[in-house]
Amino acid sequence: MTERRIPPGSNGSSPGLTTSGGAVALAEIGAHHGAGPPVDAPAPLRIISYNVRYFGHGTRGIASTSAAITRIATTLSRLSPLPDLVCLQEVETQSLRSSTMNPRWHPEETQLDRLMTELHAALSRAERRERFVAYYFPAHTYRLTARTNIYTTGLAVIARDTFRIGHHNAERPHDITHRRRVRRLKQTRICAHVSFEHESGQSFDVFNTHLSLPSVFAREFWTGEARMGFGPNQLEEAKVLADFVRRERRSDNFIVVGDFNSLPGSPVDRFLREEGGFVDAFAKVRCLSEIEARAFPTAGFMNLRMHLDHVYSSERLEWLDFAGTHPFGHKGAFAGLSDHVPLIARCRLPGSSG
Repeated sequence: MTERRIPPGSNGSSPGLTTSGGAVALAEIGAHHGAGPPVDAPAPLRIISYNVRYFGHGTRGIASTSAAITRIATTLSRLSPLPDLVCLQEVETQSLRSSTMNPRWHPEETQLDRLMTELHAALSRAERRERFVAYYFPAHTYRLTARTNIYTTGLAVIARDTFRIGHHNAERPHDITHRRRVRRLKQTRICAHVSFEHESGQSFDVFNTHLSLPSVFAREFWTGEARMGFGPNQLEEAKVLADFVRRERRSDNFIVVGDFNSLPGSPVDRFLREEGGFVDAFAKVRCLSEIEARAFPTAGFMNLRMHLDHVYSSERLEWLDFAGTHPFGHKGAFAGLSDHVPLIARCRLPGSSG
């Protein structure tokens, strides 16, 4: 687990080191035009789910770069309002891929350590006093030797340091992987879980995950018109995920985000909504049908544009907007930083304790 706290006033960087980052356009922030919240209602939460591709998009995922980490950290620091929670997918620890083009600043530094250092440095330069803590959830390690990793995989959850942490599974993330063939080669897929207490006293749970791609060994992969979210292995992982959320949530206020590698209306998406009881926040806020939601790409691969990332929740949460969320390939603050775009959402917890 990585947990880094940097006090207000610190520049967030190691002594003798400087950071750099180009100018990044401010994210568009829209106003919510609904009825005003009750006087005693908690302030809205701003949540981001983002697959950062190991901060290696500029090298097509071959190697992480310091420039990518700096640019993503700087872009996050310039959002207004700042996010309360940032859930990341495809984050490394230490490996040849993460450090070949991005030398570590100290021997124990991980990719998440560097991101947090850069984020707090950017906040300090902007004279913003907000600070965050980060939790890392390891998934898989491909080793060259006992001491050298080729590359690693994992998830991260970054939260305001004003939140109280009730529980997390960073030391032992829940394995949701469906394994039938090539068990030893199958990349482990996990679900991260953190239970928070908001400064208002409200409790809520955040689950962050990254489902497998559809298995090429399944007949459906070669015979169906659509693939993403249609793999039997993906549906099995979705079932394990839904069961884990049901068993482990500490409150009725829960959010499930991540890269599901699944299209809206796919068997995975329909199972989570119809049998798991999850609410698709993006479709609900934008009033989109399954076909319309598919037309909003969150990821790109070569010439393909796909809606693979999702924000689900319990019915108790009131979703306000997805201001600052842009389709993949369009202009936006995060354009060109990954093969995914972040989903940026605001929600309000119910007025009574959950």
